Amino acid sequence: MFFSKDFIETAEGLIFAVVGQGVEREKVLCFLRYVKDSRGWQKIATEPANAFLKRHHPDYLHYSPVLDAHLHAVAIDRIVRHHQPKRRLQQIVRQNQRDVVEHDLFQLCDLLQRRGLDLAQIGITGSTLIGLQKQSSDIDLVCYERAVFHQCRAIMRELIEQGQLQELNNDDWQQSYQRRSCDLSFADYVWHERRKTNKAIINGRKFDLSCSHTPHESNNSERSEAASYQKCGMMTLQCTVIDDTHAFDFPAEFKVDHKHIEAIVCFTATYTGQAVKGETVEVSGTVEQTPSGIRRIVVGSTREAHGEYIKVIRV
Repeated sequence: MFFSKDFIETAEGLIFAVVGQGVEREKVLCFLRYVKDSRGWQKIATEPANAFLKRHHPDYLHYSPVLDAHLHAVAIDRIVRHHQPKRRLQQIVRQNQRDVVEHDLFQLCDLLQRRGLDLAQIGITGSTLIGLQKQSSDIDLVCYERAVFHQCRAIMRELIEQGQLQELNNDDWQQSYQRRSCDLSFADYVWHERRKTNKAIINGRKFDLSCSHTPHESNNSERSEAASYQKCGMMTLQCTVIDDTHAFDFPAEFKVDHKHIEAIVCFTATYTGQAVKGETVEVSGTVEQTPSGIRRIVVGSTREAHGEYIKVIRV
């Protein structure tokens, strides 16, 4: 089984980040993140990744009728290695020798486990998943149960209050904001992020927490319904969130009270968990509609999501 936050590797020296659970037409939906050359593995941004594949490996460029989107996909028989966050984390926890990033990860896991978190339900993704972490690398934890994710957030709040973890300082937030390159002001970005409690500092190192579905939490009827969505152009509107159950999922979903739009669906981590039930938001994204007339607005048609956003209307 393939989950979002997994990485897959091909014989050509390419590593892709998985962006959707399961497979589509015997292919894994993903996006190119690392390319191997004479210097070793090099991280690659979105537009250069598209250009690289178009020039060298166009067979990995893919149109998904399920998502009505262009992204990347790798046929299962082209995968030479499946990098799995749970397996990698257990390997780091059991090994005797650890580098500075792995040491901080081990200490973080110990703090979480001592407060009742089941380490079998979390994993490590990002550069550490594939052993390409640097001394300055962040830690990217992923939870595989929604309840475990919220439990972990609660433990993080407790550890911050006790001084065993630290909140991000202004420089940390500036770096995070610049990396995201989002369509919010710095002040708006930080206001939204602080209350999510999915980022903190351990030993001076930033770590993030995200949520990935397990099979029994997925909704196959939603996936089949998504197959019939068609894009109808960009729109900016205001609406009220009436259900935030799936706010931190991938993709995130916010059910809304609006005359024409049923839900906001978000494919970029910048806006996951962005609003809670009862709040009014302004959203800019792509409207999609089914033949039966169900409409939603999608944020994150690209990883950077330029011109697309979700922000709470603060009174």
